[in-house]
Amino acid sequence: MNIMNETQHIPAGYKLSPLGPIPEDWEVKRLGDLCENKGDYGLNAPATDYSVNLPTYLRITDIDDNGNFIHSTKKSVDNLSAKEYYLKDGDIVFARTGATVGKTYLYDVRDGQLVYAGFLIKFSPNPNKLIPYYLKAHTETKDYTNWVAITSQRSGQPGINAAEYCSLKLAIPPIEEQERICNVLQLWDTAISKQAQLVEKLTLRKRGLMQQLLTGKKRLKGFGGEWGYHKIQDHFTEIRDKNDGKGHIPMTISAKVGLVSQTHKFDRIVAGNSLDKYTLLHKGDFAYNKGNSNLYEMGCIYRLKEESAVVPFVYICFRVVDDTCCEFYQQFFINHGLDKQLKQIITSGARGDGLLNVNSEDFMALKIPYPPIKEQQAIASILNNADKEIELANKKLARLQEEKKGLMQVLLTGKKRITY
Repeated sequence: MNIMNETQHIPAGYKLSPLGPIPEDWEVKRLGDLCENKGDYGLNAPATDYSVNLPTYLRITDIDDNGNFIHSTKKSVDNLSAKEYYLKDGDIVFARTGATVGKTYLYDVRDGQLVYAGFLIKFSPNPNKLIPYYLKAHTETKDYTNWVAITSQRSGQPGINAAEYCSLKLAIPPIEEQERICNVLQLWDTAISKQAQLVEKLTLRKRGLMQQLLTGKKRLKGFGGEWGYHKIQDHFTEIRDKNDGKGHIPMTISAKVGLVSQTHKFDRIVAGNSLDKYTLLHKGDFAYNKGNSNLYEMGCIYRLKEESAVVPFVYICFRVVDDTCCEFYQQFFINHGLDKQLKQIITSGARGDGLLNVNSEDFMALKIPYPPIKEQQAIASILNNADKEIELANKKLARLQEEKKGLMQVLLTGKKRITY
């Protein structure tokens, strides 16, 4: 494989185009001129519980951030017109409204028959002009993201209609070169898929270890006897220290990530200018958002990794006061070990807004398993090592994804050519 580098602004063999310099044998085409249709809107019908006797529904929420169909939460649709909206091999759908406008899914026959919903627009590329995978790859580039940001601007909710998607300009090489580009990018797809499967395998293995080791169902060699069950307040004390005014980072709890800065989660500091009522935490302290709005997140308790930070006063915060192994309980809380007990003491918010609430005294009186200290440490060590394996695997996955993005940026613009 010979890859030609761009050596100057407009090198020999290139020409200017509305998209910048492109190879002389490439063309700039509108998406609508490369497809067998002009963008078809999906079926407007409500989703129903999944049934093997009904068509599977594809909605915006059924497409993950990587453009894959989410099988774990799939739904069906019960509508007489559903069969008119089945996707076919080569079809690609675009989200047309909302926060995920511009998101795409290239139909994969391995996902089974899918009916695409009303907030999606389907395009069917003409295979003699545009390889569907080439189009899908383009929708993963920065150029496409920027186009979506500009085109979707509305006075209300962001959106892009079929006519606007038809106007999307693409740098199109001859079909043979499209194939070569797709073949290279698909090599990275294969590597990314294998690495993602490894991450999932390691994550499932760790989940299994947590279920066994943190409950005492499986004991490590050299340990025996019954575990004790103690109140949280027997080994932890509630933190009521208020912000000392030193400009600590205001943080919040993310169910997926843990304690993160408000800027990271909300793109801004939601606390306003005053943090006087915020609770001051130090590295290793725990925080629980007692006002979580749904039962799934109600057991989210995380440990602070930073040197210091402040969290909303509505959180229940606590720190260890003896030789208890913090790493063991960090893993225990992440595993939602308190969920069953929390359901018994949780109440609805007094404001009638559906928020849940827990009294701090009731929380501190909840019972936690208490193995011998050495067993706590041994279990924590195994689970921490599992976390490190997952972290390394995720870093490699992220590296592969970045490499693919870099390739797309030069191959889909013609800055580098592939010849055989």
